[in-house]
Amino acid sequence: MNIAPRYLGRGSWLARRDPRVLIVGLALFVFSVIQVWDLRILVGLALVAAVYYRSARIPFHSVRLQWAYIVFFVSFIVLANTILTGGDLRDVKSQALHVYFRMPLLNTPLSAESTSYAMAQYLRFLSMAAVGFPIAFAVAPGDIGPAFARLGVPDKFAYALDLTFRFIPSLAADMRATIDAQRIRGYEWEKKGRGPIGKLTRTVPLLVPVTVNAIVGAEDTIDAMDLRAFGTGRRSWLRELAMDRTDRLVLAGFGLLLLAVTAASLTGLTRLWVPPFLLPA
Repeated sequence: MNIAPRYLGRGSWLARRDPRVLIVGLALFVFSVIQVWDLRILVGLALVAAVYYRSARIPFHSVRLQWAYIVFFVSFIVLANTILTGGDLRDVKSQALHVYFRMPLLNTPLSAESTSYAMAQYLRFLSMAAVGFPIAFAVAPGDIGPAFARLGVPDKFAYALDLTFRFIPSLAADMRATIDAQRIRGYEWEKKGRGPIGKLTRTVPLLVPVTVNAIVGAEDTIDAMDLRAFGTGRRSWLRELAMDRTDRLVLAGFGLLLLAVTAASLTGLTRLWVPPFLLPA
């Protein structure tokens, strides 16, 4: 566990904020966006998320693989929900659907309403991802544990979250070291197959050593924590966190956004909205 997560947002406006702002801000934004199905409001929330993400100044070339995974899984979830629940939309009666056609075998209708529903889901998930990304890349690695602890999370859970953030880059480093060791022993990594199936099969010889190294590393961490009497009393944190005026303004902005969206939701203004251009002639 001696490898820190990549601090890609170092020096950015968002990285200078108290890390608690990023965590609480994400929670407030998520509670706001999950109430909205109106595409017009979701576009506004997506713009807020984009500006917020942009303020972290995370180089896209360094996180393009992560974004590719997110876009893939969001697309899969949205497509599956559209196909499986195309005829069961909230606040929309089946008699009011503007159906394009019905899916073969499943017989669920693809309609203007289900298309709007899918677009709304897409915007919601990507907006939440954009606001959540800076927690992984714009918070100093040493601030993750203290941030959760200052939010009232028990020390054991706060430290567990800190170790979780460090586990993935540590595992990736172990994987690279294992690949190099296998190459020295004659294992031809590049010639074992192409495509997703080929990549999966050529990782089989690496699973055992990487898993063993992960277990050994976890045991070393446990022993080190036991030697320091971790868990026997309240833990002190060297890092002191303090919010400034800008931090409070950012949290106030997210709080006002949640109140505004909640008020709009109670009055029915956030229900599913179908753009006119999606309606069949």
